[in-house]
Amino acid sequence: MSEPKVNPNGALAGRVAVVTGASRGIGEAIARRLAMEGAKVVVSARTVEQSEHPLPGTITDTVNRIKAAGGEAIAVRADVSRAEDREQLIKAAEAAYGPVDILVNNAAVTYYIPITQFPEKREKLMFEVQVHGPVHLSQLVYDGMKTKGRGHVIYISSGAARHPRQPYPPGAARGGTVYGMCKAAMERFSTGYASEVFEDNIAVNAISPGLVATPGTVLHRLVNEQNKAMQSPIEAIAEAVCFIARSEPKQVTGRVDQIQEFMKEFNLEPVELI
Repeated sequence: MSEPKVNPNGALAGRVAVVTGASRGIGEAIARRLAMEGAKVVVSARTVEQSEHPLPGTITDTVNRIKAAGGEAIAVRADVSRAEDREQLIKAAEAAYGPVDILVNNAAVTYYIPITQFPEKREKLMFEVQVHGPVHLSQLVYDGMKTKGRGHVIYISSGAARHPRQPYPPGAARGGTVYGMCKAAMERFSTGYASEVFEDNIAVNAISPGLVATPGTVLHRLVNEQNKAMQSPIEAIAEAVCFIARSEPKQVTGRVDQIQEFMKEFNLEPVELI
């Protein structure tokens, strides 16, 4: 990997990016990578101060890291499950930098509970954060993208969207069905919405990061020594998202991709992050 730095005249210079769920993990990595290409990044999540969450990472930390490297970013607290927060997030982004060019829907909340025991309250919350929220945010940025004549909406999906096949893997009974339902719904949204806004020069894509060691996946014991060979570096998903964001909208749109195949198809290599 080459020495990480911010290029203010990079491929995304002058463009405005909103990244949800960017206090840690994949969202944080994406925010940093977009900033490296000169994007003005609106870093959003619920965690502003470390005392607000048991896992390490805050949107304040992400912004400070970007600024320390010479990039431009602001932190906007938003709970994606709340419509008023979603509206305020886009208003804050537009007030600071202008219409949004790139929307990365990465925020997630996940409960691994078998369907026979799944509480309705938690099911609704998961759909609000991972389905209704991203759809609403996509609607909120549409006018600005259309006026500017281009835009990118990117959804961070998961292999959980795929239908389970026999023989079922160990641990399947722990309950990942609702999570998979949310991701599958948004993959279909991505391809459908891509067809609707194609003539507006707005690209819509979904990409699955595969197994990535983040604070969340470690907490849920989704990554371990047994599946280490299947894991992808967090820099890979950040690079893939950056590649999509700097591509011509009509050339890369309506896709649902797994990270390994995507990186190979476009001959991409992850770079070290700021």
